[in-house]
Amino acid sequence: MAFTIVGVATLAAGVFVFERCATLPGRAASGTVAQMERVGRDLRDTIVNLAHLQPRVMINDRVYFEQSSPTAELALISQRLEVEHEFLHTWAGSTKRLRLHGTYTAKAGFDLRQKWEVKVGDQTAAVELPHAQLLGVEQERIDVLALENGFWNPVSGTDVQAQIATLHELARARAGERHLPEEAEQMLRTQLQSRLPPGQSVRFEFYSPRKVE
Repeated sequence: MAFTIVGVATLAAGVFVFERCATLPGRAASGTVAQMERVGRDLRDTIVNLAHLQPRVMINDRVYFEQSSPTAELALISQRLEVEHEFLHTWAGSTKRLRLHGTYTAKAGFDLRQKWEVKVGDQTAAVELPHAQLLGVEQERIDVLALENGFWNPVSGTDVQAQIATLHELARARAGERHLPEEAEQMLRTQLQSRLPPGQSVRFEFYSPRKVE
């Protein structure tokens, strides 16, 4: 009786071990997929909270979420710019002079109409998104520092409008010198990584955005 009990117990244990071994690949694969889904959801939720955009999420080449966004742009960097410009024109010995000072706000960030995609595989997680760009340079204030009419060569309204346009171009050039898009990209990397669970990392793949009409 004792040998019979031992034999039955051994057989049962063997069957249990065999079953666990047989189902191990399936359970491991299921666990891996569940982990990848968790990573995909974490990245999606983080981007939604930061950019108010739901990215396209792909896990092992399968689409889990499609991209959608209620807004067109995400501005991460905003800087104030101060520029001056002087216009001189002489005609028949008569000189007119106009000097302007402009205050502008430059904004850099991302176009949310471009493709934003989260790709999760067995070993990697990546976010594909457009390079940041200068979103705009907005005029805040224009001050006239000097306006001097020539005796028969006065400053006209056309002169003023032309010099304001020149001032705006100078402000855009000044914004370009400050590398604001690069700062916006670094800020996005830092903010996304800081909001992910500890130990989870992601690779960023930036591409050149297409022009949107």
